[in-house]
Amino acid sequence: MSKISSMPSCWDTASLGEPADISSQERAVLSDHLNQCGAMRGPLQSLWAGADEVQRLLAGRVVTSALVVTVLVGGAWLLL
Repeated sequence: MSKISSMPSCWDTASLGEPADISSQERAVLSDHLNQCGAMRGPLQSLWAGADEVQRLLAGRVVTSALVVTVLVGGAWLLL
């Protein structure tokens, strides 16, 4: 059961009564930061992201993944 408070809210935002909009200087600084972060990402970062995606995919299907790995290893062993 909810109760309605008679006390007024006493919170304030960081905009201090001004419109909460981003300035052009803040937008430029954010753009520079994102460009720098993008430049620092290399092929190793992409490899890690791919490995994380594969792990996430396999973790949700543990039994199926184990069965597929077993079949692949067994098939490779029979071919040798």
